[in-house]
Amino acid sequence: MLMEETEFIKLYYSIGEVSEKLGVNTSLIRFWEKEFKEIKPKKNERGKRYYTASDIQVLQKIYHLVKEEGHTLQGARDAMGSHSSAEKNLADIKLNLQNIREKLMKLEQEL
Repeated sequence: MLMEETEFIKLYYSIGEVSEKLGVNTSLIRFWEKEFKEIKPKKNERGKRYYTASDIQVLQKIYHLVKEEGHTLQGARDAMGSHSSAEKNLADIKLNLQNIREKLMKLEQEL
C-alpha cells in the first residue's frame, strides 16, 4: 500500500523556528514570554525553549495586538484577559442551555 504524502505537524518548535514564522527576533519572543503569563514553553535541562502549537497561537495573537493593532503591552494583556473571560462566559452559557434543554425534554416526556 502506498502512503500518501502528508505534512507532518511537529509537537514542539524551537525559538528560532517560532521567530522565523512570526518574523521577529528571538529576544522579542523571550521578552513577551516574561510579559505574558499565557506563554509557557517547555524547557529542557539546559534551558532551551520548546514551543507548542498553542504557544505559537498565543504569540500570534500578541503579535497581532501589539504590532498590527498598535496596542501597548498593557492593552494587549487586557485584551488577552478579556478574551479568556469571554471564553469562560461562553462555556457558562452553553452549560446553562444544556440544562434548560434537559428540563424541556423532561417536560415534553411528562406531557
